[in-house]
Amino acid sequence: MLKRFAAAALGGLLLAGGLAGCGGEEPSGGPSGGAPDKIVMGFSQVGAESGWRTANTQSIKDAAAEAGVELKFEDAQQKQENQIRAIRGFISQGVDIIAFSPVVESGWDAVLGEAKAANIPVILTDRAVDSADTSLYKVFIGSDFVKEGEKAGEWVNTEFASAAAPVNIVVLEGTTGSAPANDRKEGFNKVVTDPKFKTIASQTGEFTRAKGKEVMEAFLQAHKDIDLLYAHNDDMGLGAIEAIEAAGKKPGTDIKIVTVDAVKDGMQALVDGKINFIVECSPLLGPQLMDLAKKVLAGETVPQRVVTIETTFNQQQAKDALPSRKY
Repeated sequence: MLKRFAAAALGGLLLAGGLAGCGGEEPSGGPSGGAPDKIVMGFSQVGAESGWRTANTQSIKDAAAEAGVELKFEDAQQKQENQIRAIRGFISQGVDIIAFSPVVESGWDAVLGEAKAANIPVILTDRAVDSADTSLYKVFIGSDFVKEGEKAGEWVNTEFASAAAPVNIVVLEGTTGSAPANDRKEGFNKVVTDPKFKTIASQTGEFTRAKGKEVMEAFLQAHKDIDLLYAHNDDMGLGAIEAIEAAGKKPGTDIKIVTVDAVKDGMQALVDGKINFIVECSPLLGPQLMDLAKKVLAGETVPQRVVTIETTFNQQQAKDALPSRKY
């Protein structure tokens, strides 16, 4: 933050007052109300648990470089305490703006209150927080996870419309307490209401391929008749496919599979008939994040919720989209 101290020394108390209002009630960047010449963003990522997350990280890094934003990047390794520590580190470094994808929904009020007190604006990416005080962040950009669950459920209703009861469902949930796990479950259950559908097992696969395989192996040992797997992301679904094949069953036929994300490996499995339907969740949030950061720091009005536009894929649609897939 040497540039800020130098600017304050040259500009006197008026300019210093403008800097003190960065990200708070007054626009950042001094009395002109413009964004800083060189934006410094602290970004805390959930981890690298999936192909989706890797693509999300790369999108943010590439977009920061393209936008001329200095990015201070921290990997939380799926631990909330690491993420809170990283955010406090960003505050102590005096970054211009903080962005992060919360590991879980709850427990953020204290550290976000510290950022607010330091006049450093916060942007939530991909995942939301459940704080009742929405002044703790400027904008949340990401998918509508409830809608994603609803889309998966709508396909299930159509696919099993003529099936006789019971239709036995197992669910690979995302990280316990995370927004996508909570919301994708809520959306699915909101739509899949026919009594013939029976959820016989539901457990977290932690959004990883390895854990998805491990949990699916346990499901298969405990339950002989499984008709459908709903996985909260592609990676868990891909791990489950390995377990299903090892058990001598045919994924996509003996056990229908619906997943969320639409990463390349998942799309290839859909093309190969091992997954039956995928709900898209785009990780390419970097350009929108940088644009929003500049607007926030320039004092422009931004919506508090920005929903990414996404679609769904059946086998033919996956064949058409896969050659140009960026993640």
